[in-house]
Amino acid sequence: MGLFDKLKAGLKKTRDSLGSMLQSVFSGGKKVDEELLEELEEVLILADVGVECTTRVMEQLRKTIKEQKLEQAEDVRNALKQILKDMMAKPAPKQEGSGPMVVLVIGVNGVGKTTTIGKLAALWKRQGKKVLLAAGDTFRAAAADQLAIWAERAGVDIVRHQEGADPAAVIFDAIAAGKARKADIILCDTAGRLHNKQNLMNELAKIRRVIDRELPEAVKETWLVLDATTGQNALSQAKEFQQVAGITGLVIAKLDGTAKGGIAIAVSSGFGIPVVYTGLGEKIDDLAEFDPDLFIDALFE
Repeated sequence: MGLFDKLKAGLKKTRDSLGSMLQSVFSGGKKVDEELLEELEEVLILADVGVECTTRVMEQLRKTIKEQKLEQAEDVRNALKQILKDMMAKPAPKQEGSGPMVVLVIGVNGVGKTTTIGKLAALWKRQGKKVLLAAGDTFRAAAADQLAIWAERAGVDIVRHQEGADPAAVIFDAIAAGKARKADIILCDTAGRLHNKQNLMNELAKIRRVIDRELPEAVKETWLVLDATTGQNALSQAKEFQQVAGITGLVIAKLDGTAKGGIAIAVSSGFGIPVVYTGLGEKIDDLAEFDPDLFIDALFE
């Protein structure tokens, strides 16, 4: 199954909901007037595109309609598609570095962070990469045990310490192991708590210092996992983590489980951060690299 088909299948709930609403707005040869635009605005908000993002979309759409003198509903539909594509942050070009790439995975407990790490490990393993997991969430009970189960499923190695250990020490040992085993990617779990931002900031800063010291030339990423089913709450989480973590990419988990997949548009455009992967099911291979243009196309199919 190609990426477009996978996205299309995973977005079934959103497409059934949003697609039918869009069809209703644009069907029957409706004239392009304020009533149609107000209907469209309501549809976008219901799809969890969010009030702020929807306002920006509608401003741009009204401007495009006026400038291009659009009179057909189908032309407005196509203009809307292009506006949404343009608003989503595009993935950065692939970087080159020396030594293993290090990916810090962050996110609140319960969003599917550990599952996402397991799926990423399995995906990269299938691509021929040598992946090493680092169990850096040493505070949540059994977090390392859960990660170890995913490591076994994915067929990759894991570095872990006892519960309550210093997360930076785990990452240090994982880097040493990654160098020795010639790993391509070190995938690091981190503590998923937001109740004390200062502690989280200090912890991530300490981890980063270790990575920068031990792998100065490596490609380093910080990816935030968000649960699509939490809707607008995901925006709040992104805002909180962006203040402390310097996010370089988003992973939208459980996108198949919601009829409001517009949250991917809201969070990517709102923070200028690209969505890099999306979870589209419960199986280990239900993870897809994200393409914003294909995503929007799939929504409108």
